[in-house]
Amino acid sequence: MNLLPATITEILSQKPLHVVKFDFEGNSLSMMSLDLSDKVTTNKRVNLTVNPSYIALAKSFSGVMSYTNQIEAIIISIEQGVLLSAIKLQVGETVLESIITAESTQRMELKRGDKVTMLIKASELSIVEVLG
Repeated sequence: MNLLPATITEILSQKPLHVVKFDFEGNSLSMMSLDLSDKVTTNKRVNLTVNPSYIALAKSFSGVMSYTNQIEAIIISIEQGVLLSAIKLQVGETVLESIITAESTQRMELKRGDKVTMLIKASELSIVEVLG
């Protein structure tokens, strides 16, 4: 699992749904949630998590799409398998991993040092720890 250290910047609620906004390494992120702990309040530091297979990658991306969370990253390594590739990504001080198909890695001609856009649906982020 990926850990993203973030700060809660805003909480929007329309019971039973909540949209929580965060600052992560200078990037704005959003998460949708049905249940929120009382500990989840603005200005709190949290660790977010997202499964590596839920991080899509775009190269030379332009345009508008429904993915709220779009984060610029640099590829620092690629572990190429027969079916899947594990892509390590640097965002500020944080290293994250995306798992995509080997076919996509080849089709996109991904390599170490490439600048890519990580795409994460708001429904795929979750808070694993409230730090204070």
